[in-house]
Amino acid sequence: MAVKPVAMHEFLEQTGNIYEAIIVAAKRARQIHDDFKIELSQRLETLKALNATPEPEDDSEVTVANPDQLKISLEFERRRKPTEAAIDEVREKKIPYRYKEHVDFFAKTSSKETTTEE
Repeated sequence: MAVKPVAMHEFLEQTGNIYEAIIVAAKRARQIHDDFKIELSQRLETLKALNATPEPEDDSEVTVANPDQLKISLEFERRRKPTEAAIDEVREKKIPYRYKEHVDFFAKTSSKETTTEE
């Protein structure tokens, strides 16, 4: 498998903060990977249902590779890697992301204390 280098200066220009961009890309890559796993499982389950055969009575039979299963597996191997797709999406600003609101815990507790003491 070939490694595809990423020009970090271009990545930084698009996002502003490299660390935030990496976190966003990593989360998106996990989502893409999970979608691939679900799709692969569904297709293999469908294939198993179509090719269901009764269990052999003796264990002497050798398991033969299913050509349809191999074809599906090869199709998934040829797809773009989730990390590469996520990095491209971040660079093209296709992923909307937002910051969580910063809650200052100490400011809220100190204001509650002053109101209860009065």
